[in-house]
Amino acid sequence: MEQIIAQLPQQVINGLTLGSIYALLALGYSMVYGILRMLNFAHGDVFMVGSLIGWGVLQLFIKGGAVAVGTPAVGPGPVLVFMVCGAVLATSALGGAIERFAYRPLQKGSRLTTLISALGASIILQNVAMLLTQGRAKAYQTELVISPDWAISALGATISATRIIIISVSIALMLAMDYAVTHTMLGKAMRATSQDREAAEYMGIRTSRIISAAFVVGSGLAGIAGVMIGLYYTQVDFMIGFSAGMKAFTAAVLGGIGNIRGAMAGGLVLGLAESLGVLFLAPVYKDVIVFSVLIAVLILKPQGILGKPLDEKV
Repeated sequence: MEQIIAQLPQQVINGLTLGSIYALLALGYSMVYGILRMLNFAHGDVFMVGSLIGWGVLQLFIKGGAVAVGTPAVGPGPVLVFMVCGAVLATSALGGAIERFAYRPLQKGSRLTTLISALGASIILQNVAMLLTQGRAKAYQTELVISPDWAISALGATISATRIIIISVSIALMLAMDYAVTHTMLGKAMRATSQDREAAEYMGIRTSRIISAAFVVGSGLAGIAGVMIGLYYTQVDFMIGFSAGMKAFTAAVLGGIGNIRGAMAGGLVLGLAESLGVLFLAPVYKDVIVFSVLIAVLILKPQGILGKPLDEKV
């Protein structure tokens, strides 16, 4: 018991770090489902593309050439910014393309049709990434952009600079998203489209653009999360999107699918459950812990932590 108590603060920090990444990824699922009532199962693979793009940008600065990380010309900070910007641009464009070619032509069909289309897009992205990477994992040299010596100790936990950056950036982005959805014109248009798409069109809202914006914004957040997971685990591969995507989808359902704040809460709860669970069970059972928490919450509150019961239609 003493050993568990001693490890508890560190596992809480680890849980918040993982939960922050899951929450960013879950936002994309909730945004699309909230508007279209469909699941974008290609979202996890967009996340994977973001992680690989971040790795690729980093390689541009650390391979042989005139400029390398740490030189006066380019410091670690700007390189990290370039990695994030490259991932955001690539994943936002990819999200827009998926919406345009895999979803929009099938919107008038059944939900099963769009689900199959999403799975098809997922498989395509996985296989393209596998071919480009030759099926090999790519190592993130995190120490080149974030010094491992930068850390603080508090309450028995060591909080590295990587964890501080991940948690801080994630919280800032989640707060920005919450403000955007509740206070900006784009957010109001998204909520109107979600509540009644036909009525929103009568009010002059171009719902097709709003749907596209949801895909683009959600995919951009997934790109940032992809870079973060690479910096945290220091290794990514073409299958990382499947496991992370399943966890993020679980977080979205746990918090209340379609609810932005619910996605944030679900991600944090899931990350903490996964990290704290390994204090009592072997790490191999962490997925069992995650889905056990999901089942328990849905039994007690079927609509999720912050979800609202759907009104029955007469």
